[in-house]
Parts: sequence; structure tokens; C-alpha cells
Amino acid sequence: MIGGAPYVNRGGVEDVCRGKEVPMPMDEEAVAALYREHGAALRRFARGAVDREKAEDIVQEAIIRVWRHAPPGTQGLRPYLYRTVRNLIVDQHRLASRRPRTVASVDEAGDRFAVAVDAERIDELLDRVVMEEALARLTPEHRQALVAVHYRRLTVAEAAVELGVPAGTVKSRCFYALRALRAALDEMGVDR
Repeated sequence: MIGGAPYVNRGGVEDVCRGKEVPMPMDEEAVAALYREHGAALRRFARGAVDREKAEDIVQEAIIRVWRHAPPGTQGLRPYLYRTVRNLIVDQHRLASRRPRTVASVDEAGDRFAVAVDAERIDELLDRVVMEEALARLTPEHRQALVAVHYRRLTVAEAAVELGVPAGTVKSRCFYALRALRAALDEMGVDR
């Protein structure tokens, strides 16, 4: 239900994130509900690569595109939304690269210099933003264990001492953290 009215499933799209059927064609109230549900996370994702105004525009465009073009029977709109936002960001930077290579001018201590953005840097930035978003979905205990062992490259014994828990607990937390991280990345539509 959106706004107290039952869904009419005209297109067969189902949002598994909430177990709701999503009506087709576009219903302003339903699109607003989709935006309320996913907008904040998508904006955080987009803000890693573009400014606030562009992020807002990209998220709105992504929600409308996914709403209009998700194939009937689609399970879970969230992955489509993340992929669409990513594609719109890449399109934005490609468009900017067709113009002069200078994307922004920065005035620092009176010196002017140009900041150039290339596609590889954009992909790295988007990967980092996606991983930060996925890690934020883990419990603090799982995140601490995973970061200690997999990112900071501590041994299980070193991580156990630092975290103040037995080594077996560190292993178990890493196992469950990786499982939860995979699930979060799948939900976000990230190809592994």
C-alpha cells in the first residue's frame, strides 16, 4: 500500500526490499514513496562523485527511469536504482569530458589550478562509495573485525587483542561480516 491505497500491479514489478508490488504506469504518490524509501541512500552514493545538486538530479532521474523501464516481474528495484545512478554519474562525467578537460577551477591561496577527472578515478571513487555504504550496513562488531583483518591486514590474534575478544570470536565475526557484506552488495546491485 502507498498512502493508504492498495497497489494495483499493472506491470508486475515487485519491490522485494519491502515486499510491495509497485504499480505501473507511474503514479506520483508511488514514485514519491519510492523516493522516500531509497532516496537518501542513493544520494549518499551519488555524493561520492558529484556535487549535491547534481546528486539530487541524478537520483530523481534514476528513480523515474527505473520506474518507467523496469521489466515486468523484476524482483527488487534497489539494485536497478544503484546501477542507474552509477550509469548516470558516468554519463555525466563523459559529457563533461567532451567539453574542455577542466571540470572545476579551484582558488587556493591565490593560485588557480584545474582539477581534471578521468573515468578510472570515477570508477575508483564509486567503488569506494559503494563499499563504504555496504560496510555501514554491518553491525559495529562485524565491521570492526572485518576492517581489522581484511583492510588493516592484522592477524586474527592481533585483531583479537585489539578488539578485546577471543580469536575464535574474530574469525566468526569476519565470517558473518563477509556474508552480510555480500548480501548488502547484492542488494545494491554490485557485480562481484
